[in-house]
Amino acid sequence: MRVYSIPALLAGIVVAVYWMRVARMAIKTRRKTGNAANFLPPELLGRILRIIWIPTVSAWIILPFVVAMRQYPPIFLRPLFVNLFIGYAAAILVAACLAASWVCWQRMGKNWRMGINPNEKTTLIVSGPYAYVRHPIYALSTLMMFATVLAAPSPAMLAAGLVHSLLLQWEARREEEYLLSVHGETYGRYRAAVGRFVPRGFKPFVTGEA
Repeated sequence: MRVYSIPALLAGIVVAVYWMRVARMAIKTRRKTGNAANFLPPELLGRILRIIWIPTVSAWIILPFVVAMRQYPPIFLRPLFVNLFIGYAAAILVAACLAASWVCWQRMGKNWRMGINPNEKTTLIVSGPYAYVRHPIYALSTLMMFATVLAAPSPAMLAAGLVHSLLLQWEARREEEYLLSVHGETYGRYRAAVGRFVPRGFKPFVTGEA
């Protein structure tokens, strides 16, 4: 089987590793707590969103390999396909996002979750990457998806990227309302001081600051 796009193949491998790691963490959490980190959250809306999100993530994993094996992409995407600089730079960015996400997962530790459980109260993490961005994993996932689209351009990949990014925006806002209800004023101060996806400055958030 011939590979026509090395960047697409590399991006596909990294994305597959990313989601294999997520699955492994969910399984590990289930063994310890009986709950797979809210992979299927107890709340109805969260479960409905999974009906859209799971196929989107599946497409994200599969499509880069499909693109890598295609000799002739759509004409309007061909400039991206043949530009090796863009392709390799995007593949490197995908790998960098994986590495940075790994740091965030380590910082979250046992408090890492994939969805909202209204009956569960986890520790509020505001250190490390979370001292600068409220949702660093979501921000990195959005950036990784964007880089994957550049490394493995196709109409289907563009559609998956749009859906995934919109769902992350929605989920971030839903989580913030949940965290505000659980942690109250502490989270309110944190939300006021720290950017959602992009840092507001170089000064890290310090617990107790106004």
